[in-house]
Amino acid sequence: MTVLIAMVILGLSIGLGSWVLSWSDHVKKGLVVNVYFCTRIDGGACKEQLATPKQEQAIGNYLAKIPHVKSVTFVSKIEALKIMQRKNKVLATAAEDLPSNPLPDGFKVVPTRGEFVAEVAKKVPVGAGTGVAKVEYGGTVSKRVLRVARWIETVFLITVIVLLVASTMLIANTIRLSIFSRRREIEVMKLVGATNWFVRGPFMLEGVICGLAGSALAVILLLLGKEIALPAILGHIDQGKDARALAFELNALILVCAGLLLGVAGSGLTLRRFLKV
Repeated sequence: MTVLIAMVILGLSIGLGSWVLSWSDHVKKGLVVNVYFCTRIDGGACKEQLATPKQEQAIGNYLAKIPHVKSVTFVSKIEALKIMQRKNKVLATAAEDLPSNPLPDGFKVVPTRGEFVAEVAKKVPVGAGTGVAKVEYGGTVSKRVLRVARWIETVFLITVIVLLVASTMLIANTIRLSIFSRRREIEVMKLVGATNWFVRGPFMLEGVICGLAGSALAVILLLLGKEIALPAILGHIDQGKDARALAFELNALILVCAGLLLGVAGSGLTLRRFLKV
């Protein structure tokens, strides 16, 4: 039962922790840099003329060469209007009454990591000579997303480590109590000439059996939770297609190996103090 409880805690920690880290990466992938070109003469960056196709091509080539840029996608004003209409039906209806398309051409720049979004945005030239009207990357929002993601990663990493330590101590203490209750038997065996490995063998075999049985039962319980409880929980969470936990098969293998290792190591190491007779 001790191994079962410890392995269930460990399995939940690995599954939940790996999913949270994956979800954090999924959120970071949503951080992009949007580069918009001049579509009308104004008093801002577009003082002289509208962006030309040559300027747009030059900016596209420049963006592709910026460090930490994963991909650069050109979004024409027509495509931008279609995207807006798909996302918002109210704006789509209003756009039909407009005499012309007010949206600009632009580039969608995806950094290799979300942490580089501000660095990439700062390297994009803005002004009449380049045809770029403005660069947006959601400065305040992106910083908040990165900060929250960093806190989530840190908290769950600490949680997994604490639960691992707690599981190990729980198993070790249980084995220590079990061996302590039979210390008289160990002393008698040592006094009649039994070797250390002869005494240690049955206890280590018991540790192997308990570790294997406890971890196997933990895998069964986690499988039931995965098939019954997990779909109901994830149905209320926008997890994204690329947010995934560690494969259940690999998690189960880790639990079985950890159960066997803790059972054998706990029995062997805890027994040492009682072999000194």
